[in-house]
Amino acid sequence: MPGMQCITRNNNTKPKLQELAYRKGDLVTIIRTCQDRAWYRAHHHSSGLEGLVCASALRERPPIKIDPRLSLMPWFHGPISGQQAIQQLQTKEEGLFLVRESSRYPGDYVLCVSHQGEDTQYRICYQDGKLSIDLIQKFSNLMDMIEYYTLHQGVLCTKLKKPKPKHGTKSAEEELEKAGWLLRFERLTLGKKIGEGEFGDVLEGQYMGRPVAIKNIKCDVTANNFLAETTIMTKLQHKNLVNLLGVVLHNGLYLVMELLSKGNLVNYLRTRGRSMVTPQQLLHFCLDVAQGMHYLEEKRLVHRDLAARNILVSENGEAKISDFGLSKSKFLAEDQSRLPIKWTAPEALCHNKFSSRSDVWSFGILLWEIFSYGRAPYPKMSVKEVVDGVQNGYRMESPENCPHGIYTLMRSCWEDDPGKRPTFKKLKEKLEKIIL
Repeated sequence: MPGMQCITRNNNTKPKLQELAYRKGDLVTIIRTCQDRAWYRAHHHSSGLEGLVCASALRERPPIKIDPRLSLMPWFHGPISGQQAIQQLQTKEEGLFLVRESSRYPGDYVLCVSHQGEDTQYRICYQDGKLSIDLIQKFSNLMDMIEYYTLHQGVLCTKLKKPKPKHGTKSAEEELEKAGWLLRFERLTLGKKIGEGEFGDVLEGQYMGRPVAIKNIKCDVTANNFLAETTIMTKLQHKNLVNLLGVVLHNGLYLVMELLSKGNLVNYLRTRGRSMVTPQQLLHFCLDVAQGMHYLEEKRLVHRDLAARNILVSENGEAKISDFGLSKSKFLAEDQSRLPIKWTAPEALCHNKFSSRSDVWSFGILLWEIFSYGRAPYPKMSVKEVVDGVQNGYRMESPENCPHGIYTLMRSCWEDDPGKRPTFKKLKEKLEKIIL
């Protein structure tokens, strides 16, 4: 609960001692639960004050509406000419700005700024993976650069004060703020690196004292592609999905998630082995994942990268699915050859047909990973041998000491015809019967 943002349901303009003053619709962040669980200590975003709020006076944040016009960089106009940029800034407002692609220097950008009735254009050079105007102050991405020059004038004629949005775009920052999903960077404490994702580092940290996991996406294009998937994550709540706490816009995009203290399932199984993890615990991991995937199936959402490395384990030993809203953008933003081939269904590999049934194929591989205590699937086989073998009907043998019923489930997940594979609802029901 600490760190969660809520919207107030009513007015409390005459607070009692220690209570927080607020109006209906104000945004507050819960700092901690009080001894009397009917009350929270909360931070008011507008006033900056802290105080007590009755739990019944709060409601959860609304999800962000999916809108293709949302952009993390509404000021980025793409390949327009210098003359077109000047026309966009014709109001001559002080500090009005936009960024365009450079036509003269492919790969570079141009920052266009209005100052004292004149338009000034600055070339943004891209060298050694960094962006710079003066070759001294360097940035990882355009978002980081724009953020810097809104706070510091630096080599510019003026600070950047107002973005000129590209026609047809809306500011994602404003929408995130309005819906209560935008977190404040100054309240985020970054800790040690605990992993590497396909799209950036995963860090341990704290948000207002709450332990969190933080995924940092620094690439402008990738971050923008992830935006639609992030909005999907604000709509999903399930005990077997890793919870999104909010988003920070600073040096790219930070996704702030709940921290699962025991790490990913592959490492959990490999470091403990058969002596510490019982077959009953393995079954519960399988059921946890099936329950989470059944929820996604009902929402008509496809994971695309279901594997033990993307299952995290909580302090109490519960398995939760991560990256469930991100995989589509991850593979659109990167080389298709980076698909997790040993986990991907044949129809997805050959014809790019992803569905809940292709996720079921991956779930079968995940079951094999779990009951082999974290071994890599298709041991001693190259990727090409796996692709050729699967297309010719090869399926992995049962892991050592794996229950017959579980191996039967695996094989049902690996049916060539996607329509013959079980749904996650059916897999969940069968696992529940096995556990009983």
